[in-house]
Amino acid sequence: MKEERHYQITICSDSVGETAEAVVRATIRQFDAHQVTTKRIGHIKSEDEIRSIVEAAAKRGGFVAYTLVQPELRETMKEEALRLGVRAVDIMGPMMEAFVDTFNDAPRREPGLLHRLDEDYFRRVEAVEFAVKCDDGRDTSSLLKASLVLIGVSRTSKTPLSIFLAHKGIKVSNLPLVPEVKPPKELFLVPGDRIVGLTMDADKLYKIRTERLKAVGLPFGAKYATMERIEEELRYAHALMKQVGCLIINVTDKAIEETAGIIIGDLR
Repeated sequence: MKEERHYQITICSDSVGETAEAVVRATIRQFDAHQVTTKRIGHIKSEDEIRSIVEAAAKRGGFVAYTLVQPELRETMKEEALRLGVRAVDIMGPMMEAFVDTFNDAPRREPGLLHRLDEDYFRRVEAVEFAVKCDDGRDTSSLLKASLVLIGVSRTSKTPLSIFLAHKGIKVSNLPLVPEVKPPKELFLVPGDRIVGLTMDADKLYKIRTERLKAVGLPFGAKYATMERIEEELRYAHALMKQVGCLIINVTDKAIEETAGIIIGDLR
């Protein structure tokens, strides 16, 4: 049997490399690329580091994706990639060139500007702390302080979505909806345009909850994961969402990023 060959995409940056990695991972998801791994190398300072990275990529047969704002490092990357026959993808360069050509401006060429400890950074930290404190209806008074309130039945991705949006600087509180539990009065004081209801197709939710039962060691067939119970909860949640007049998003088969994009677009 022929041995399957594995490939590596090297992600490098003179900062953290998070931007380049996000682009690479988004690309990988478009392929059946189980044989492809990634390696991130950040805070590159010297041309010698660039040479070593490209030489390693040449030996492994992969390619390099990079975000380098220092001109000398970018030039070295281009030269070494050409010399060794390695594909090198400049993720930030074309965008910077378009900015210069269109707006007649010059880049600051400072690595790590995205991660500076500025006002936006501390706003994101505050939002994350808020989301953790207010997760799963723990602090109902927070509903009035939140920029956004997420409501929905169990396992509709309220918590991960809250944290994702918090990293965008949005203060999010989330509240689980259960037919037997009366919603807090604070929910009805929040304007409808600051509330988003998350729902899901019943069959998909059934599969997720069944897997959840296995994960926590509960017996199969528990009421929580029966189709009858799920449909009851979804009907109740949908009626409440209609009552508060909020945006309703069906998150079935949607990635967190996709749902977040819809919400951010609506907030704007």
